[in-house]
Amino acid sequence: MAANPISVPELNLEIVRTPDEITVHCTGKINSSTTAQLQTTVRALIPEAKSVVLDLTDVSYMDSSGLGTIVSLYLSAKRQHCALKLVNLNKRLQELFRITKLATVFEGHEDFLGYTPD
Repeated sequence: MAANPISVPELNLEIVRTPDEITVHCTGKINSSTTAQLQTTVRALIPEAKSVVLDLTDVSYMDSSGLGTIVSLYLSAKRQHCALKLVNLNKRLQELFRITKLATVFEGHEDFLGYTPD
């Protein structure tokens, strides 16, 4: 008798609210099968906050659809006068944003890409 494999979600999102901002801790992969989840979750948070922080500490992989989703979220946030920040990018993600020149999309990207909060 074969054991039923346990389905592990490819992306887990944990939301932490503070008076100043909402942080979304992302764990797993941001790819074509998980971008809808990320987009739905973050877009719902944008009207509630002046700042939304995507903590990418535990993101192991991101593809082009993930990059596109983050740019789309950035534009949605900007239209609603909310800042979208990326923090704790690993070296691979930092390089991905630099190679694609998407680091320049984010205001103050020098401060946010790879930033580690105290």
